[in-house]
Amino acid sequence: MKNFITCLIGILTLSNIIIAQEKPNIIVILSDDAGYADFGFQGSEIMKTPHLDKLASEGMKFKQAYVTAAVCGPSRAGLLTGRYQQRFGFEENNVSGYMSESCLADDEMGLPLDQKTIGDYMKSLGYSTGYFGKWHQGSTDRFHPLNRGFDKFVGFRGGARSYWEYNNENPIYNLENRLEYGMGNFKEPKQYLTKVLTHEAISFVQENKDNNFFLMLAFNAVHAPMEAEKADLDAFPNLEGKRKYLAAMTLSMDRECGLLFKKLEELGLDENTLIIFTNDNGGPTDSNASVNLPLSGTKANHLEGGIRVPFIIKWPNVIPKNSEYDFPISTLDILPTSFMVSGGVSDSLKNIDGVNLIPYLTGKNNNRPHEYLYWKKENRGVIREGDWKLIRFPDRPAELFDLSTDISEKNNLAFKNPEKVADLYKKLFKWELTLVRPLWQLQRKYEGNAMERMDKYWNK
Repeated sequence: MKNFITCLIGILTLSNIIIAQEKPNIIVILSDDAGYADFGFQGSEIMKTPHLDKLASEGMKFKQAYVTAAVCGPSRAGLLTGRYQQRFGFEENNVSGYMSESCLADDEMGLPLDQKTIGDYMKSLGYSTGYFGKWHQGSTDRFHPLNRGFDKFVGFRGGARSYWEYNNENPIYNLENRLEYGMGNFKEPKQYLTKVLTHEAISFVQENKDNNFFLMLAFNAVHAPMEAEKADLDAFPNLEGKRKYLAAMTLSMDRECGLLFKKLEELGLDENTLIIFTNDNGGPTDSNASVNLPLSGTKANHLEGGIRVPFIIKWPNVIPKNSEYDFPISTLDILPTSFMVSGGVSDSLKNIDGVNLIPYLTGKNNNRPHEYLYWKKENRGVIREGDWKLIRFPDRPAELFDLSTDISEKNNLAFKNPEKVADLYKKLFKWELTLVRPLWQLQRKYEGNAMERMDKYWNK
C-alpha cells in the first residue's frame, strides 16, 4: 500500500508539472511612438528590423490592430486593464505641467486603484510577473507597478527620459523619470537604456525559467529625446537628422528583442512562449520623424495614423506561421487573451471590453472580434462599425470613411450617407453615456495643437 501511495503521489506530481508546462509563458513587448511604416515587416526598406521581421514570419501579423488612445498614458491604461480607459476616467495623458488648473494635483493622477491590471490577473493564475520600462500610470508609490500586480520592476514611472545617465552634464528635471530598481531604489544606467531594460528582462526570464511567467517589456524607444549610440548611427550613412536617429534607435530596439528571443531558445522556452509585439500609439512625425504612411495622421489624433499600430503574435503550434489577420483587433484584447490561454475562466472577465483572440486566430470563430470600436478625448470621438468609421471633431462637421477601400481617409462620405452619419453619431453617444467624467484634463490649448497636427499630416 505504501508503494502504491508513493507511486500515486509521483503520478500526480508529474501530472501537475505537465499541466504547468502546457500553460504558456507570455511576453508583451511594447515600443513607444514608433511609426506604422517603420519596420521591415511593415514594408520599410529603410529601417533594419531583422529580429522583429523574423518574429512576424514565425507568427501572425495584424493588418488592423488598434490602440485605445492616440497618446501614451491612456493607451497603456487600456492595455493594462483590458477596459476602455474612459470607463474609469483616464481619458487624457497624466503629464505634470500640462494640466488644467482645475484638475487633480500631479501626484493624484494615475491608474485608479480599483482597477485590476493584467499583472493582477496573471498573478491570480500563479504566474511570476515582471514589468520593465516606461510605466506612465502614476508617479507616487500607490500607483507603482509593484503595487499593481507586478513582482519585479525596473524602469521609470514617468512618460519620457534620456537614454543616457542623468548627471551634471545631463540634468534631470522630472524626478519621476529616474531609473528605478524595485521601489525607491534609484540608480542611473551606465549603458544605453534600451540595453539595460532588455538585460533586466532577460534576467527575469532566467530567474523564472522553471515557472510560468508574464513579462512586459515596455521600451521608451523610439520616443524622444532622439538619442542613439554611435555605432547604430553609423549604420545609416545616407540618413540625416531625426530620421537618422530614429533608424538607429529602432535598430537598437530590434537587436535587443533578438537577444531576448535568443535567451528563450537557449533555455528551451521558445516553443511554450506566447509573444506579442506592438506599439502604444501612432508615430509623432513632427517630433521623431516617424512615418505612418499610407495612413493619415499622427500621434495625438484619431486618424488611422494615430491609432492603428503594428502588431504581431507568435505562439508556436497554435498560431499559424507567416500568416496575417484582416479583421480589426485592439490592445484591449491582450489581457483576456493572456488570461484565458493561461487557465483563467471567462466569468472573471465580466467587466472587460477586450476578447480572447485565440478562437478567432485559429479559425474556430470566423466572426469579427469587434463589431464596434470606440475612441474619445474631450470633444473628439470616433466609432468604427464594421468598416465604417465616423470621426466627430470639435471644430468642423463629422466625417465618415469606408476603411475597406480608403485607409488613408481621403474620401469623406458623410454628405452622401447622412443616415449612416446620424446612426453612428447616436451609437457613439450611447457608448459615451456609459463612461465617467475625466479625472483630469490637459490645458485647452493642447486640443488646438492636436487639430493642427492632424491637418498637417492628413494625406488628402
